[in-house]
Amino acid sequence: MRISTMLAGSLATVLIATIPAQAETLRLMTWGSYAPENIIKLFEEKYPGIEVAVTFSNNEEMIAKLRATGGAGYDLAQPSHDRIYAAQLEYDIYKPMDLSKINTAAMEPSLLAGVKANTTMDGKVYAVPHQWGTSGLMVDKTKAPDLKGWGDLCDPKYKGKTSMRLKRTILLGTAFAMGEDPFAAYADLSKYQEILDKVAVKLIACKDNLKAYWKGGDDLSAMMLSGEIVASETWDSTAYRIFGQNQNVVFVPPSTGALAWIDTFALPRKGKADDAAYKWINFVLQPEIVTMMSASSGAIVAVKGGKDLLPADKKAAVNAAFTDADIANLKFFANIPPGVEDMEGKTLEKIKAATSN
Repeated sequence: MRISTMLAGSLATVLIATIPAQAETLRLMTWGSYAPENIIKLFEEKYPGIEVAVTFSNNEEMIAKLRATGGAGYDLAQPSHDRIYAAQLEYDIYKPMDLSKINTAAMEPSLLAGVKANTTMDGKVYAVPHQWGTSGLMVDKTKAPDLKGWGDLCDPKYKGKTSMRLKRTILLGTAFAMGEDPFAAYADLSKYQEILDKVAVKLIACKDNLKAYWKGGDDLSAMMLSGEIVASETWDSTAYRIFGQNQNVVFVPPSTGALAWIDTFALPRKGKADDAAYKWINFVLQPEIVTMMSASSGAIVAVKGGKDLLPADKKAAVNAAFTDADIANLKFFANIPPGVEDMEGKTLEKIKAATSN
């Protein structure tokens, strides 16, 4: 009987050993191109016990999904630095980060400090930086050599030849072009509404200048490369990619300053794979992975020397776009107070309704 018991125990041990352990899933909600297949493959090879499941999203959708679930359904999210404070204050959808588990020494100190300043609540930090870039103008310099400001997209000499995305960026850029400081006006929402009303009038009057509103980088690229448009409001990363195909198309920081964003890493409040999330963060901060990531996204990773780690074509595009003075003139997005996105959304709907006919 004793022999049988021992044999049964041995067989059970063998059977258990042959059953593969169930992989942990890292549920990542991020921007398109921020989790390319080649990087996921390398990560899963290094950590065979973790599978990465990716949902591509944007700021508005990230907040909406996490708000609907109280911060459940995802283990790591990548909202922009200005979209965390108010969302956390209103909806409690994130949890503090343990910076001791992140290789913050690899990060560009100014970007890390900026994100911490924007996302610290009650002494706890809710995000760290990942990638950064700007929004400004993309211009075919052979066809629109004098186009240098947000307002130039509405210059009658470019009638039917410009484009923009009907999102909050164009509201802010146009406000700066009209001599306003929309970020300063966040402290007085009645003042901000006045600015939005003036911007709406301006952009509605701009209707005839627009070939179309673009919705994604692919349709914008198609219009630009085909010559349908000569200029557009854009993310710099889209302009950098096009520069690789046509060096007449360059990113132009607007004269009032390009709008600068930092996309972050944040932990959803009910995420279940924090350790896997920290592993992913540290993995993508490695120099060789940084270059692969920038090749995919076109953006600069927020590590020390991030610009130098860009692929050669992207580095050339950045150098063609920015002077030191342009960098000094950047306008970093400010934290969005409660109520501002609703105000902006109504303004965008008003513009859309007036320009859709």
